[in-house]
Amino acid sequence: MTLLSVERLSVGEGAFLALDEVSLSLGRGEALALLGANGAGKTTLLRALVGLAPVRSGTIRIDGEDVTRLPPERRARLGIGYVPEGRRVFPGMSVRDNLEVAAREGAAARRRLLAEVYELFPDLAAREETAAWQLSGGQQQMLAIGRALMTRPKLLLLDEPSLGLAPKLAAELFARIATIAEGGTAVLLAEQNVARAARVASRAVLLRLGRVIAEGDAAALAASPELHDAFFGA
Repeated sequence: MTLLSVERLSVGEGAFLALDEVSLSLGRGEALALLGANGAGKTTLLRALVGLAPVRSGTIRIDGEDVTRLPPERRARLGIGYVPEGRRVFPGMSVRDNLEVAAREGAAARRRLLAEVYELFPDLAAREETAAWQLSGGQQQMLAIGRALMTRPKLLLLDEPSLGLAPKLAAELFARIATIAEGGTAVLLAEQNVARAARVASRAVLLRLGRVIAEGDAAALAASPELHDAFFGA
């Protein structure tokens, strides 16, 4: 069943279009990779989905409901979780407080959610009273993802989660992202590390200058000449 449907979405102000009639769909529990070089429109698309970028035309639907003009908080309540590039955790708050501040459930449900996040990210459980600024980059990224999971999202949007991480930490993080998708949460992953994204996602969409230029099987697209051209020019 289709969870996310994006139809001919154009985003921009004035004469500039950051996205030009982008269409894609994502099913429940599916992982989809957004591939493309810097400036391709990956971040803009994620921001448009959560209501943080100006939509000029087109439609965004979640579970069949048109959310194109809804404010970000309404979209979050419909099941969209967002982890922006750069982590953006609350540095002076503890790991536990960073997680609990995102929960909308009562105390009992919040404890269950917290336990689920700690099971997924044991490093966070071991440092739950530590201030977020004292965590490593990889731990902060885990915390940012865990905070989004505390909202019980149907759809998790991840913007460049491996950015700035050492290869070993990035590999560990992507293994956790795969676990999240396998658990039934749909994942839309914007990522420049094509090989890792293709191992997590079954399908991929390739963006170039705000347009979809190819889509299909993630592994096949990762090895395609279209991807080479998108990153290095035809």
